[in-house]
Amino acid sequence: MTDLRFPRPPRHDAAEALRGEVRAFLADALASRRPVSRAESWNGFDRDFSRRLGQQGWLGMTWPKRYGGHERSAFERYVVVEETLAAGAPVAAHWIADRQSGPSLLKYGTEAQKEVILPGIAAGETVFCIGMSEPGSGSDLAATRTRAVPVDGGWRVTGTKLWTTGAHHADYMILFCRTSGGVESRQAGTSQLLVDLKATDGITIRPIIDLAGQHHFNEVHFEDAFIPADALIGSEGAGWEQVMSELAFERSGPERFLSSMQLLIELIGVLQGADSEAAQLAIGRLTAHLITLRRLSRGVATMLEAGENPNTHAAIVKDLGATFEQEIADIARTLVDTAPGNTATSDFLAVLGHNLVNAPSFSLRGGTREILRGIIARGLGVR
Repeated sequence: MTDLRFPRPPRHDAAEALRGEVRAFLADALASRRPVSRAESWNGFDRDFSRRLGQQGWLGMTWPKRYGGHERSAFERYVVVEETLAAGAPVAAHWIADRQSGPSLLKYGTEAQKEVILPGIAAGETVFCIGMSEPGSGSDLAATRTRAVPVDGGWRVTGTKLWTTGAHHADYMILFCRTSGGVESRQAGTSQLLVDLKATDGITIRPIIDLAGQHHFNEVHFEDAFIPADALIGSEGAGWEQVMSELAFERSGPERFLSSMQLLIELIGVLQGADSEAAQLAIGRLTAHLITLRRLSRGVATMLEAGENPNTHAAIVKDLGATFEQEIADIARTLVDTAPGNTATSDFLAVLGHNLVNAPSFSLRGGTREILRGIIARGLGVR
């Protein structure tokens, strides 16, 4: 079995200096945001807030300045992501683009794609979604059936993408599809295309309403949609390698253990002054898990800063982090003797009700447990 280690993150003075600046900004920007709204941080869509982050220079932070970036470190970016999520900021308008679509274009995109797309992301103006999961195959990306057939000047794309977060808001999608071979080819013959959702005929976006009655997910149907040749990202047939690199960005950050942070804050508030050994043990255990996950996640940031591929490490953080996020709601219910519900008047009950209906999805986004554990097993050399 492979010896797997998470590197120790170095102390980064510039990042810690930035932390105070970010907290002051968020205290002002989110002053009127209710706790239950803060609990919706991932799905909170607010273009104005994303533009304000862009104006602060806190999007595209690590990218070259010639593409609208700021040439800062991965640790400084980590601080901004960590603080915005811990504060419950509405991040959905810039989230996907800043975290993975932009870095993927920076790594594999053409010069024209970088010059046209990246400055808009760094400014908080351009919204992305990702086209990966499909009906019948879910997170098993190697089973993708969406096909791009080469034609004069580009491709004709037919197929369906499922659980596409924010597609109804997005300007662009990075589409993972098959450009040669069949499903039996698995990883071979796959490619990524940059799709302009606002200017491409043959695309239909239909809403999927979740358990909470909210519209974040979508079905995106491609019906003989023409995608120009210059929309190819990277090399034709190299889609699998590229998408695995992209998912390392998605699975490794503090977002993978902070989804229930507002509930933990409200729970600690409710338990203040309670003479309960069970409560003290539970809060102590959750805090220890949070600190450990943060340490592992910062270890992945250290690998990204060094230009290493943290695919296995990121899958471990995502798997452990989703388990932690899902446990908090159940633990809260055992410690506070009252019924949850969206009509509850207390902030704690409102946030608990929100988490109870959303927590099942925490282990689906970014790859299911089964997929992640397969990646971990391969990374450890036991599969």
